[in-house]
Amino acid sequence: MQLLIHLLFLFLVFLKSKTAVAVPGKIYGVNLGSWLLLEPWMLPEEWVKMGGQICDNDCSSCIASEFAFAAAYPTTVDEKFAEHWSTWFTQDDVNILKGAGMNTVRLPLGFWIVEPLVNRVTESYPRGGIKFLSSGLKMLRDANIQVILDHHALPGVQTPGQMFTGRCTNDVQFYTDYNYGRALTWTAVMTALSHLHANFKSVFAIEAVNEPIMNATKTPGYGDFQKNFVKTVRAVELLLGIQLEGYPALQGMSIDADMKTRLENACTTDNSGLFSPESVVVKALTEAASILPDIMLELEWLVDFGACQGRAPLTTNFMDILWQYNTPSNPANAAIGAQAYDHHLYYSFGGVADNNTEAYLQNLCNRNDIQRDTEAGNMPLWYGEWSLATQFNATDDFLYKWADAQKLVYSQTAGWLFWNFKIEPTSKYARQWSYMEGLKRGYFTMDPSQLHDPNVCDPYRNNSSQSPGTKRDNTLSSHTTRQRSRGHDHSKRRILY
Repeated sequence: MQLLIHLLFLFLVFLKSKTAVAVPGKIYGVNLGSWLLLEPWMLPEEWVKMGGQICDNDCSSCIASEFAFAAAYPTTVDEKFAEHWSTWFTQDDVNILKGAGMNTVRLPLGFWIVEPLVNRVTESYPRGGIKFLSSGLKMLRDANIQVILDHHALPGVQTPGQMFTGRCTNDVQFYTDYNYGRALTWTAVMTALSHLHANFKSVFAIEAVNEPIMNATKTPGYGDFQKNFVKTVRAVELLLGIQLEGYPALQGMSIDADMKTRLENACTTDNSGLFSPESVVVKALTEAASILPDIMLELEWLVDFGACQGRAPLTTNFMDILWQYNTPSNPANAAIGAQAYDHHLYYSFGGVADNNTEAYLQNLCNRNDIQRDTEAGNMPLWYGEWSLATQFNATDDFLYKWADAQKLVYSQTAGWLFWNFKIEPTSKYARQWSYMEGLKRGYFTMDPSQLHDPNVCDPYRNNSSQSPGTKRDNTLSSHTTRQRSRGHDHSKRRILY
């Protein structure tokens, strides 16, 4: 059976694509946070019932991450998480999002969803998530909701002390050749699934890394990884017979050649530079080819020979250049074909504006993020994470304005995706972090393209293109760290503007 599936896969790689996934003209969306990558602060009651713990200050000091949970409960972790995956995001949620006009979701994933990448000697994570990913993507596909697959938690951990990395630790090891390599293999697997599996049909973009360390001096090799990420996506697509503008189709391949042989042929006949022998890209493709047949078996995949038809190259996606400081690499330099950029902005963790309503609105309504990203070639751009959270006790009247103003500003780009689609209803964070709760309270209009007050920013605009506090100050080292994973209002991750 496994051999048959592998042979079917080899046939599929020669099916060609001509048209693209229907990318929304304007993105109106949400993040599906805490589904396939659980962050306990967003559902504390369920987490404690599962057997987890809530830490007051340091998420590494208790069972407050997927890694810690799997290590503490090795014999029951898969069962516990299967129950969570089947209930946190359901068809009812899809129906609500569709009814609210959402046309896109950003789907945070950990590297361990591709289970062979996990070193089971040193790493502990739940198993079985890929089945729920497939079924969830089918629900979204059927609802005509497009998907960004977001590599949210990287091998070795990309940011210290965060639940969203899947493991709360200050021992950051992502920025190494070994873990860059594992991330590229993950990328190759997800690219192939996005083109070949019918349930993945609505995937139009893959994001390389969610929120790396902001200080670029602490992310060695990240610029090279950006380029290799794009090369990996495009190399898989060439092997699948998907045409890339400016790249000739691969030659010298026969229908009965296995993946290793095709890669060898590509290395000797391709002049694109994507298949250099002994390159990290070819290594990632080789490892992905050995992983995919097992995933097919796990998904009980009845291969759809038409699934690859009508596909065009995916959009590669990076955090924009503004995310990092200290002379970061520009992800625009990595682009081969369609590429987009992701900007995250939160006001509730300091370093952006003074803690009052006037300062928030003046800062937001006079931001120049779009101008700066345009100058850096980081377009098209979307705001991939934002919330209604504040550092002060916000009234309902202000949150109506705050929702309107953020939607107005962020809609000047390719669109926006709110964090998060929902929060546990009994949580104190639901009011300002849950899109569904915001709909119930009327902060958000049912039509996401509409505003309660289209002129919400008019009283706050000034003559300057940049208000005080919007300029990045790289000399500051005391800006508050954004800690979504802890759920504390005093911190989230470094945001310097």
